[in-house]
Amino acid sequence: MSLISLSQVSVRKYDTVVLSDINWTINPGEHWAIIGPNGSGKTALLDVIAGKWPVLKGKIRYEWSGPLRESIELASNDYSFNRIVSAGAEYYQQRFHAYEAERAPTVRAILTDQLKPVGTVNERSVTLAPSLVGDDELTRVSTLLSITHLLDHPFVTLSNGETRRMLLARSLLRNPKVLMLDNAFSGLDVHSREVLRNALTELAANGVTILMATTATEIPPCITHVLELENGAVKNQLSVTDFGAAATETHAQPIPDLAMMANFGQPSFTDFEYALDLRNVSVRYHDQLVLDHVSWKVAKGEKWALSGANGSGKSTLLSIVTADNPQRFANDFDLFDKKRGGLGASIWDIKQKIGHVSPELHLYFPRNTSVFKTIASGFFDATGVFFKKLSDMQVERVHEVAALLHVQGLIEKDFSQLSKGQQRMVLLARALVKNPPLLILDEPCQGLDQAAIDYFKAVVDAICDTADRTLIYVSHYPNEIPSCVTRTIRLEKGKVTAVL
Repeated sequence: MSLISLSQVSVRKYDTVVLSDINWTINPGEHWAIIGPNGSGKTALLDVIAGKWPVLKGKIRYEWSGPLRESIELASNDYSFNRIVSAGAEYYQQRFHAYEAERAPTVRAILTDQLKPVGTVNERSVTLAPSLVGDDELTRVSTLLSITHLLDHPFVTLSNGETRRMLLARSLLRNPKVLMLDNAFSGLDVHSREVLRNALTELAANGVTILMATTATEIPPCITHVLELENGAVKNQLSVTDFGAAATETHAQPIPDLAMMANFGQPSFTDFEYALDLRNVSVRYHDQLVLDHVSWKVAKGEKWALSGANGSGKSTLLSIVTADNPQRFANDFDLFDKKRGGLGASIWDIKQKIGHVSPELHLYFPRNTSVFKTIASGFFDATGVFFKKLSDMQVERVHEVAALLHVQGLIEKDFSQLSKGQQRMVLLARALVKNPPLLILDEPCQGLDQAAIDYFKAVVDAICDTADRTLIYVSHYPNEIPSCVTRTIRLEKGKVTAVL
């Protein structure tokens, strides 16, 4: 008997049919990877199986008794699973503000479902209800995902990779029959990816069915079958062995349109010798030293990789540079040859010279904004909402960058209507639109399929083929780093451990 079966299932999201005539059967003992290009319907398929989105036509059958929500768990990618947690996660600079940690729930409280609101003075105040999770079970799952040391940390202080492991732990503690994961490896360092692979292997061995949207290059050993989607339809269903044999085909590297690249132009601001000069920068939250006397000079035109494990301090270091961290005022550094706090070095003057994308920005970016406005907001360093009229040149620039990153066809849609991979490409367009002298790309390829990653790397190489463009690039995957990168700085527990 099958576990889950889909018969002629079609799904509409907003005004677009995102899945068409899906026929798919999941049998006991099978574990499936769902792959396909950005926008192919991977996330939509998980959502509809989890009961989060209605079926337009066709039928889904679940061969077990009991409530669906007690049998299937779709691991969260954000904080929307709980209104208290969601209310406590309001803006993307939040983790860099020490006072936010004082009123945020701990990881332990979130994982044990102990949160309940109290009082009316502060809507985000919480008290702890009796734990709904046993100590042994919490220990087992937190050990499985290597987050035991984070249990008493406020959740808003976690890194992107640590947050992903926390959300997965919460899903595992619900003891589902079927665990569904959406790009679970994104944002995880090498160790964390190995931890996740081992955890999935143990879960599969204990009878949990695994369904995961992932990339063709990140299929864990527990997977037995592969479902390949294309344009919302099933392209292939095959065993993982047969898929591995077929995946040996080579593909030509994409080349950005040379005419578009010629149109991109040189940065308008080039009057500086060093993009940044950090001198013994330290950041502390209560008794936790996140950055420990970090010094780093980046000359104009240099292309750097910033590396380090989850929680090593990478995003915190970049938040000093992008003026998103209030502790920048307590540190000594120059940006574009101007001393922090000096004349002509306001927050907006700094941001105007930086194109920036990060997992935090993506997580908190307003969803009810058109793609056009999302890209255009990069001119003003706003999060999707701005009140200035665009010049004809700026309007033209938005369309040029959208075409360059292959999102021109999405320009009239709302950000919320896009797949996560499409959203990331739009935010990359936003980072490029003002043609900044410094690009800070923090894990820019999260959620992109391999073709999109290869193309984006080629675009970055072309844009950075000038001595006037400076690049800082963060990725846990060496194959995602553009070839223009020639220097590396590595952090470990907030300290610089290597400069190459």
